[in-house]
Amino acid sequence: MRSGNLLMALGALLFVVGLLVRFAPGVLAWFGNLPGDIKIEGENTRVFIPITSMIIVSAILTAVANLVGYFLRDR
Repeated sequence: MRSGNLLMALGALLFVVGLLVRFAPGVLAWFGNLPGDIKIEGENTRVFIPITSMIIVSAILTAVANLVGYFLRDR
């Protein structure tokens, strides 16, 4: 029963993020332009290494995975 509620909450969160990306793209425009994200542009090449952005994504996914594990754990 708990896992169903958790999945619905995660689905609602993904829906809200999807709405933000679709209808208000400026809200997340900062993502990928953080200090620590490396951009190298040459005449014929472009290299983008989003180090800071991926650290943030990793921290968020770790927190979500820990919350899911906490709520789905047998008690």
